Amino acid sequence: MSSDTLGSLPTPVPAPHETVDLVVDGMTCASCVARVERVLKKIPGVSAASVNLATERARVEARAGLPVETLLAAISRAGYGARVDTPAQAASNADEAADGDRREGINLLLAAILSIPLAMPMLGALFGVHAMWPAWLQWLLATPVQFWCGARFYRAGWGALRAGAGNMDLLVALGTSAAYGLSLFQWWHASGGAMPELYFEASAIVITLVLFGKWLERRAKRQTASAIRALQQLRPSQAKLVRGGETVDVPLAEVRVGDLAIVLPGQRVPVDGVVEVGAGQVDESMLTGESMPVDKGVGSRVTGGSINGDGLLRVRVEAIGAQTALERIIRLVEDAQTAKAPIQRLVDRVAAVFVPVVIVIALLTLGGWVLAGAGWPVAIIRAVSVLVIACPCALGLATPVAIMAGTGVAARFGILIKDAEALELAHRVNWVGFDKTGTLTLGRPRVVELAALGDISRTTLLDLAVSVQRGSSHPLARAILDAAEEMAEAGVPVEYVATQVRTLPGRGVAAIVDGRSLVFGNRQALQEARIPVDGAALEAARLHQEEGQTVSWLGETGATPRVLGWFAFADTIRPSAPGTIARLHRLSVRCAMLTGDNAAAAARIADALGIDHVEAELLPGHKAARVVEARSGGAVTAMVGDGINDAPALAAADVGIALASGTDVAMHAASITLMRGDLSRVADAFDISRRTYRKIQQNLFWAFVYNIVGIPLAMSGLLTPVLAGAAMAASSVCVVANALWLRRWRPADERG
Repeated sequence: MSSDTLGSLPTPVPAPHETVDLVVDGMTCASCVARVERVLKKIPGVSAASVNLATERARVEARAGLPVETLLAAISRAGYGARVDTPAQAASNADEAADGDRREGINLLLAAILSIPLAMPMLGALFGVHAMWPAWLQWLLATPVQFWCGARFYRAGWGALRAGAGNMDLLVALGTSAAYGLSLFQWWHASGGAMPELYFEASAIVITLVLFGKWLERRAKRQTASAIRALQQLRPSQAKLVRGGETVDVPLAEVRVGDLAIVLPGQRVPVDGVVEVGAGQVDESMLTGESMPVDKGVGSRVTGGSINGDGLLRVRVEAIGAQTALERIIRLVEDAQTAKAPIQRLVDRVAAVFVPVVIVIALLTLGGWVLAGAGWPVAIIRAVSVLVIACPCALGLATPVAIMAGTGVAARFGILIKDAEALELAHRVNWVGFDKTGTLTLGRPRVVELAALGDISRTTLLDLAVSVQRGSSHPLARAILDAAEEMAEAGVPVEYVATQVRTLPGRGVAAIVDGRSLVFGNRQALQEARIPVDGAALEAARLHQEEGQTVSWLGETGATPRVLGWFAFADTIRPSAPGTIARLHRLSVRCAMLTGDNAAAAARIADALGIDHVEAELLPGHKAARVVEARSGGAVTAMVGDGINDAPALAAADVGIALASGTDVAMHAASITLMRGDLSRVADAFDISRRTYRKIQQNLFWAFVYNIVGIPLAMSGLLTPVLAGAAMAASSVCVVANALWLRRWRPADERG
């Protein structure tokens, strides 16, 4: 795909409300997500808020002028930290994230060092060795773990209590504090120097296991965000500019539209612009998924982030900052990863009541065992097990990590998915409408037939036509030149030079070639030049016209006006179209063509591709109406198009898919943009949707079953707090690891 395509990415459209992106620190489970969303939505002027646990981001739609400090203060009152997420602060945020990783690692290491000795008697018991550390030593080892390494659980749990809600941290804090407090109580009331039954090891090991699980989870979440980081790393930090006749290196932030940039071989192109001097090959694979380098020359568009291959380029800057193609791609991927899939909204509603219900179950467990005569120590420990096993971490991560992984790997191969809802819906699509021109076809006519009449040869006919058309920008002229280039490769020269070339608006071109006065154009041009056409030629041309092809004539005026020959032109079917339609049929997807072109041309393309249903000569509103009719009939619809006239239908479909080679309007209306001019990516988009949705289902199944099975086991006393903590940590890691399998996905044409 060329960077002309990249340059036509949609530019942001001003919204009636401002969108504010925030980084939220301290969220640990789905209950946290629900609480942050709730406090944000209560703020006057906030119309919508979406919080993503996996990305630790909040996107807020608010009226213009609402102070950001109001949003930050509300999140702070809920017990979480927050800061504005802007490109300018990306480096600072990355540094803070790195510092957070180091602190977590140190906490985990300290907790492990102190907890391992506490776990040794438990391990010894498995081999018949029964020995216990003195109570004072257990207390000495467990206390720093409880109140230093585990301080984060107290801080976040207290924040949740102040906000009148609960979260995972509250459950961990309550459970481990109960075990630690019970140990102190037992130690205090021990009589005669007897060794009391202590649970210091349970509280310390649970905290260590939870910290270990969160550390693994954080590392795994960073892998799901690798697509964003890979795109961000494409941003060069500096550009080499020509200023005042000298070459200077300047920070990218100081580059201005109109500057002249120099790109050396092997360097990343720093800006979006047009090549003014030079030629070479540019690698755009990270932006488009196109593996082959693209030839660039004077007048070609290049995109910031791509890699210049073997030539020195001088590029005139046309876009900077947020208007560059790379920044818009990053924004689209971030939007998709921040958005909330419909199924996640149900999970969030469940999570909002989950923690209070778990606390009630723990209290019932406590009371039940006391009434059963087991005694307070046993009852407390079993209630602790319930609190620990029920932490809803996996529930909150199940959907967003899969969405992040799916949209990230899709972006790597040139499929930009704007929102999570489109990713969730695409796997159910069973009806696809295609525009014809520019979508199923290349939108570029080619010569499919030429006929020389009288004593003129086909070679001479083509040479004369090329001479007349050389220098014209008309699509049919381009087709004539392409045909000549194909013949030239076979050794056919083009020898003539045209003079006195003049355009006949709406009809054709006239010129003098090799002393002959020629007219190239439609029938009207011939009639005006009084050039007769015999019936046999008219009949042959009519047959092509009935197939939806365009016929142009080459005639000679002078003493004896005559037709030298005719050319039939047809649009070229996109090379990837036949395989795409066949693949969709194998997926039981019905394919329709909705086009404004004439019926004959539409029928020819549809027959060649095996399209199920064709409707031609449609206005834009009619296309949208056909999509609505299909939806009303129970179909889950997708529309694929590239033009302004496709925008209503793209918006009307359940999933709108635009080709990036098309117009900005089409891409604004679509929910998926294909960065390469390759229709096979339509079926690939459905495939990655199906795989992502399957991962979401698997993750939610695991998260719910884990709690459904684990809570009764803990209530019955079959799970100790230590085992419950290990299971809880493992559940989160398993959910994230399962989603990470999506990163192995490849499009059908790249699988081994």
